[in-house]
Amino acid sequence: MLAPVRRVLAGIYKRLFDSLNTLGRSVRLSGEVFKFSVVDTIRLRLPVGEVIDQMWHLFKVTALPALLMAIPIGGEVSVQVGGIMDQVGANSLAGAASGLGVVGQGAPMAAGLLMSGAAASAIASDLGARSIREEIEAMRVMGINPIQRLVVPRFLAMVILSPALCIIIVASGVGAGLAISANVNNVVPASFWQTFGAFATPVDLGFSVLKAVLFAIIVVNIASLRGLEAKGGPKGVANAVNASVVLSVFCIFMTNLMVSQLQTMFFPAQLA
Repeated sequence: MLAPVRRVLAGIYKRLFDSLNTLGRSVRLSGEVFKFSVVDTIRLRLPVGEVIDQMWHLFKVTALPALLMAIPIGGEVSVQVGGIMDQVGANSLAGAASGLGVVGQGAPMAAGLLMSGAAASAIASDLGARSIREEIEAMRVMGINPIQRLVVPRFLAMVILSPALCIIIVASGVGAGLAISANVNNVVPASFWQTFGAFATPVDLGFSVLKAVLFAIIVVNIASLRGLEAKGGPKGVANAVNASVVLSVFCIFMTNLMVSQLQTMFFPAQLA
C-alpha cells in the first residue's frame, strides 16, 4: 500500500529538485552573461560585428510579424471600444483606448510574444544544433567560453532591438486605431490625438519599453540555456525549441503581471 505513495512522493521530490536545479543554472547563466557583457564592453573586446549581425538576423525574423500583429491589435481595440463609446456618445475617447490598450499592454505583450516565438526558436535551434554537433564541447576544449562567444552577442542584440520593436508596434497599432476611428467611427483625428495624449503619458511608454527589455532578457536566457543543453540529436533540438517557446511565454505573462502591478502601485494612472 505504501509503495505507490512512495513512488508518487519520489516523483514529486525529483520534479522539485530538477526545477530548482534548472533555476540555479538559469541564474548562473544570467550572471555570466551580464559579467561578460560588462567586462568585454569595458575592455573593448566586445564582438561588435557579431552583435550587429545578430541584430539584423533577429530584426528580419521579428519586424514583419510585429507589423502584422500591431495592426490587428490597434484595429481591434478601436472597433471594440469605439462601438461602446459610440453608444454612450463618447467617440472622442477613442484615443484614450488606444493609449491605454496599445501602449500600456498590447505593444509590450506583442513584442514579448514575437521574441518568445521567432527569436527564441532561432536562438535555441542555432545553439541546439551546435550542441548536438559537439561544437560547444569543442569550444570548451579549445579554451573558448561558449557563453562569452555565442550567448553574449545574441543577448546584447536582443536587448538593443527590443525597444525598437516595441516602438514599432506602438506606432503601427496607434496608427491603425486612428485610421479605423476616423474612417469607421467618424472620430475627428484632432480629438483622437488629444485624448490619446491625455491618457497615454511618457511613464506608460517608459514602462512599455522596460517590459520589452525584460522580456528580451528572459527570452535569451531561456533559449540559450535550452539550446546549450540540447541532447539526443534532431529530436533534442526540437524539444529545446519547444521548451524555449513555452517557458518564455509563461515567464513573459508572469513578468508582465508583476511589472504592471508595480506600475499601478507607484505610478497610478492619471490624466497627463
